[in-house]
Amino acid sequence: MSELVVEDLVAGYGDARVLHGVRLTVREGEICAILGPNGAGKTTLLRALSGMVKARGTVRLGGADLIGRPPDALARQGVAHVPEGRGTFMPLTVEENLRLGAFVRRGKAEVEADLERIHAYFPALKTRLKQTAGSLSGGEQQMLAIGRALMLRPRLLLLDEPSLGLAPLVTRELFRIVQAINAEERTTVVVVEQNAHLALGIAQQAHVLETGRIVLSGTAEEIRADEQVAQSYLGYRV
Repeated sequence: MSELVVEDLVAGYGDARVLHGVRLTVREGEICAILGPNGAGKTTLLRALSGMVKARGTVRLGGADLIGRPPDALARQGVAHVPEGRGTFMPLTVEENLRLGAFVRRGKAEVEADLERIHAYFPALKTRLKQTAGSLSGGEQQMLAIGRALMLRPRLLLLDEPSLGLAPLVTRELFRIVQAINAEERTTVVVVEQNAHLALGIAQQAHVLETGRIVLSGTAEEIRADEQVAQSYLGYRV
């Protein structure tokens, strides 16, 4: 089970509180889009879910309590986080980056099979296995970051601004692949994204975060049809 349940989540940095009692549920195998202006706390939310910032409240994945556990423990629970800026290891090769994604796994044969699985999603990476990550284009680096996360065989995939700095054509292809991964592997996905059109196009549900609080929730269709969202994030009036 990979249902994500978040209740009364409070998180921040030092004495500065960023999240104020966030509550949401993402059913197993769904894609959830998190929208909101800059500074709303979207990145902090993903960091709290992956154990990168101190938080209190309730975070459960498939019934297992995740709150207060370090990132490596959450990785072993199947939580994979692709941070804003991709977070690839630039001096390492593409293959080395991918293998690092499987650091908590055992079973050489399964890891080798998953390398081929990643190549099927991202064929461009297969031809660049011996290149350093720093020599890749921005789009290829984002593919590598997602591929490395998938090597974990995650139950929950957290994506922070995957379209940042990418050309529109590359972005659309990346979102198509994320949708395929979700459909084929039933991976639960939470995506933070400024491009609301694309995020709502692949998500089943969405939440709007403002000043650390969720101010609007619903299905992707409901959020897309909301006049406030349409004017603020989609650029048109309902």
